[in-house]
Amino acid sequence: MPKDKFDEYVENLQEIILEEEIKEYNERIVKLYHDPKNWGKPSEDEINISKTYEGPCGDTMSFFLKINNNVIEKANFLTDGCGASVAAGCQTTLLIENKSLEDAEKLKPEDIDAALDGLPKDHKHCAELAIRTLKRAIDDYKILVSLK
Repeated sequence: MPKDKFDEYVENLQEIILEEEIKEYNERIVKLYHDPKNWGKPSEDEINISKTYEGPCGDTMSFFLKINNNVIEKANFLTDGCGASVAAGCQTTLLIENKSLEDAEKLKPEDIDAALDGLPKDHKHCAELAIRTLKRAIDDYKILVSLK
């Protein structure tokens, strides 16, 4: 197969895959898991607290937070989960950056779900995983600060 035909084939295949993903999830979720903002572990000097949590589904999520004066200045995440887990982790970081710890603690899985324009029923637990991990990170941070 000539190179230009192969490239055309690959492009068409990618479009088909993208269309199927959007049918299964939605455009917002697909956009975030194909290009997740705040993905990755920052250097240790950019983190005040990190927390990893394994949810009942077996997916693991980690949050890395930079907190100053009880404001989350920067939030990063990693997950070994599916696209919905990536989108939920990403959306959570977008919602908590430059917010107070108090505001971040008020977040609920339903808030993540709504910001993602609705997770499929069989992926609602991904928002729960993100919130549980976030709240455990904040709890650990508060314990750390109280010990100083």
